[in-house]
Amino acid sequence: MSEPVIIIQTTLPKSWEEFEVGSFSQVLLEAGASCVQHSTIKSMYRWEGEIESSSEWVLEIKVHSANKESVISKIEEVHPYEVPQILFWNALTSDSYATWIQTDSSSFSEK
Repeated sequence: MSEPVIIIQTTLPKSWEEFEVGSFSQVLLEAGASCVQHSTIKSMYRWEGEIESSSEWVLEIKVHSANKESVISKIEEVHPYEVPQILFWNALTSDSYATWIQTDSSSFSEK
């Protein structure tokens, strides 16, 4: 069985234009992510004792385990929210996709 792929999820303000989300994604790719997907969502959450609701961008970031910490550190460094959502989990995947993530990670490490 192939090594799991790490999926990291975060959100960004919906007020950002798509090119800003793309620029943020580029920074994560440069930090070691293999793929970043984004779309819009509606979030409800508690903030400072109040229930809030807002539209946001959600980013799903695929990364090899060797690059997980560098990508999470980069999110923490450049994220606009005071407390950014940073969730991560292992995902089982096809051998061919896992090989691509691992190969991409290896080429990143050589840079």
